[in-house]
Order: sequence, then C-alpha cells, then structure tokens
Amino acid sequence: MTPKTIIEKQLTALSASLAPIREEVFTWAEQTIFLKWGVLSRSRFYCLDCTHVWKPSCQSTCAKFTSCPACAGRLKMMPYNQVHFKESEYFAVVQRCAGYQVVRMVISHKHMKKNFLPSYFHKEVMQHWINPKGEVRTLALSTNVFSSSLDAWKFYSPLEIKPKDFIRNARFYINPFKVYPQMKVLPILKRNGFKTSVYDIAPNLLFSSLLSDPIAETLLKAKQLHLLQYYLCASRQNIRRNWQAVKTVIRNHYKISDVPVWEDYLELLRYFKKDLSCALYVCPDNLSEAHDHLVKKKRDLLRKKKLHELRLEIEKAQKRYRSDKQRFFGLLFQDKQLTISVIENVKDFMRQGDDLGHCIFTNEYYAKKDSLILSAKIGGQSVETIEVSLSSMQVLQCSGEKHRPSKHHGHILRLISQNLYQISERMKKKKKAAKTESR
Repeated sequence: MTPKTIIEKQLTALSASLAPIREEVFTWAEQTIFLKWGVLSRSRFYCLDCTHVWKPSCQSTCAKFTSCPACAGRLKMMPYNQVHFKESEYFAVVQRCAGYQVVRMVISHKHMKKNFLPSYFHKEVMQHWINPKGEVRTLALSTNVFSSSLDAWKFYSPLEIKPKDFIRNARFYINPFKVYPQMKVLPILKRNGFKTSVYDIAPNLLFSSLLSDPIAETLLKAKQLHLLQYYLCASRQNIRRNWQAVKTVIRNHYKISDVPVWEDYLELLRYFKKDLSCALYVCPDNLSEAHDHLVKKKRDLLRKKKLHELRLEIEKAQKRYRSDKQRFFGLLFQDKQLTISVIENVKDFMRQGDDLGHCIFTNEYYAKKDSLILSAKIGGQSVETIEVSLSSMQVLQCSGEKHRPSKHHGHILRLISQNLYQISERMKKKKKAAKTESR
C-alpha cells in the first residue's frame, strides 16, 4: 500500500531508518527458539544438530525424547524419516524509535538433514509501530493470497504500510515464540506497570492495551496475570461485566486458578442474586467445588420449576382427557397373565412413555380426539402401547419398548381384536345419549 497520509509517510521513513537486526540476535534465536531434533533411520539415531550417529538401545527406540551422547542435547524424535526436515518459529525484537514503541517480528527457518549441520534463515516480516496513545500501525511483507496459510510471506517484497483495519487481520495477532530479552520500551509503559516479561501475550497487543486500556493496566499492576492473559487473548470474556468481582479479587489478593470456570461461577452467583463484592462468594477456597455445588443447586431448582409447570399442565390436560374419554374408563381385557386396559390418567401417559421409550406423552396422544390409548401389561409390567382409531375401529399402533414389538405382540393383537366390539358398543352408547339429549 502506498503511504498517503502524513503519519503513513512518517512511519515508512522511520522504518527505513531502522538499523538491521544484529547478528547476535539471530545467534540467540538459533540457540533459543528451536528444539533439538533426532531421527531414527536404519536402526540408528541421527542427531540433526551435531551430526552424531549412534546405535540405540531397545528401550530408547520407542521414546519421544533421547539424549545425544556427543552434544548432550535433549533430542525430540521425529515421528517420520525423510531426507530434509524444516522447523519454523517467530521471535520479536522490541525497540523504541522517535517516540514510538516498535515491535519487530522475525520468522526463522531451521533446515536439517542427516549428517549435515543445520542451516538457518531469518527474515523480518512485520513491524508494529505503537504511539503513546496505544494506536497501532503495521508494516508487513506481502503474502501469497492463493495460499491456505496466513503467513505465506513473499520474502522478496518490501515492508509496506498496512491500512488501519489491518488490526482486525489474523496476521496482526501472530504471537512470537520468544521475545529478545534486551528490550527498549517507552517510559510510559514502565509507568503503566510493564517490567521485563510479556507473559506469553503478543507484545504488540500487550503494549497497545497498556497504553489505551485502564483495565489491562490495573490487572498488570495487581499481578493478576491469569486474568490479564484471559482478558487480552480470549475471544469470549466478560471481565468488564464482572469488574465488581474483579475488584474484589484484587482487593483480597486472590489468585484465580481457572478464569473461564470462574466466570461461569460468577454467572451462577448472579443467577442466585449473590453480592459480587463479597469475598466469601467471589473468592472460594476451592473454585471447582464451589462451581459444581452451584451447578447442582441450579439444576435441582430448574427441575423443581419444570415439575411444577408439568404438574399444572397435567392437571389441565386431565380435565379435558376425562371429558373426552371417560366413557371408556374401566375397560379391561384379560387373558391369563396378559391384561389390556385404557389409560385413565394423563400422568400415566408420561409413565408409560418413560417405561417403553415412547412419545405418547411428549406428542400429547391424550389430546387426540379420534384415538384411544391402551396399555398392555404382563404381571403388572407394561410391555406394549396400543392406539385404536375410534372412527374406523382399527389398531393403528401396537409397539413395545423403543417402538419394537415385544415377544407378546401376537397375543396382544389377538386379545385387542377380539374385544374391539366392547369399544364400539361404548361409542354407540354415547351417540344414543347425545341424540336423547338433543330431543
């Protein structure tokens, strides 16, 4: 992007005036940011750092790590064997220039091959320029837009100023594996609590937050590092909403072991209308136990409310069901141990559905005007549910547990078919009674 504004032109000129990163920084990176690797090939171990080759013992061939006898390095074993190996990492160099805090991002490649010393490649790919107000502008190399990777850098391209909305780009949030320890920072950052560590937070994100967000400054000065990391790095967090509780934590020097669980715990406290400024609630001795206790308490309370609502619903449905199907109440067909009877209570629909895994209650079969629901039992135990059409006098459904026929299915069908006339007679009685009333 061509610099257009005064600030963009100024930053482009300042970037060009920066001294190249020193060789000693690259040497530090080569020794610090990369793992030492080994590979098993043809029953021999190869150290990819010092080229030493040795024959391993039987126990060490299955280990994830081993020790090189020559350089004494702790080697992580490659899970595969090939000719060339490559590892890539980012590191950052923190400087200041003309009143700006500068974070220089460098990508480093380590190329390894059996029997050869590793070679390294370092390239500065991005610069974050942060003013004392916490505003960030970024210069970066171009990337291959057709690549599936976010950091497919074009190493031959120059550092170019990026638009202001680049701060929303995922490449802006690249977190370096290490930060070069010799840092030069603005005095205002030291005033706002920064000392020597970035606490595994991307330095550009930490610096801009310390300069523009009083919450980040407060958390750092209070040494609430878990909260600071969560506040700056998590996509879903409610630190601002829970600020009263955070102040209680700071005041009592309480260290939170698991911040997401703690935020869930605060939501439970809010549900039970507890005081979030009270350390007794906000700073539990055992966060996990306190969280699980409130979860169980809320679950039991919701279950009671649901049962109360369900009970009221059943009472209303029972009145309608009795009005529609009372004439069939008392019907009972029996043959040896098998009994078939009309379900007379709506709560028995729920029990029947639970016993056999049916939806006769949830789908409100008790409200069907043209259906009569009966229960078949053997020795008092429900085995099948039967639905009979009152208009056609046919068995619409007859199924056992999870809608599969039971071993008594044939016996049940025969008994219900032999007694359909009794249901029909009660239907006729109702029609006669209705005609008599109309006259």
